[in-house]
Amino acid sequence: MTSSTTPGGLARFNALEEPAALAALHEVCASTAWAGRLLVRRPYEAVDDLLAASDAAMAELTSTDLAEAMAGHPPIGRPKPGDPTSSREQRGMAGASEELKAEMLELNLAYQEKFGHVFLICATGLTGEQMRDAVKVRIGNSPEQEREIVRTELGKINRIRLARLVEQDDD
Repeated sequence: MTSSTTPGGLARFNALEEPAALAALHEVCASTAWAGRLLVRRPYEAVDDLLAASDAAMAELTSTDLAEAMAGHPPIGRPKPGDPTSSREQRGMAGASEELKAEMLELNLAYQEKFGHVFLICATGLTGEQMRDAVKVRIGNSPEQEREIVRTELGKINRIRLARLVEQDDD
């Protein structure tokens, strides 16, 4: 794909001044290292190139970088007020029963106590029950196992968010 056929949203992202591009990437993922790695590889000719760069950057993140990235995510069942992204991603919990929401809160707290960070899952398309079942299984993991699962889940979230960022066509 040549730059003359770069999709509109991707072309706009490529053309952003560095501070604006960095801000857009920070909205996707709170890791400064991840955003920096994507920024220096611009321009991207295709969305797949951007997604591959995201995957490569995610694989290189240190534990500290992962912690910074996770700090940008609210607990499941408690999206950030006024944040349409976390509300959309956690839609599966929106209609959950009060009983399920209370159970999820308890599980989130137990998970956070064990691992020192929020339970992170790519919640897009999952039901509240599926998220609850996932935390129940994952709370039994070792910290090392969980760190790699979190890296994978964060990578999925970043891919979805990047696709949304660059697929927006001109109005």
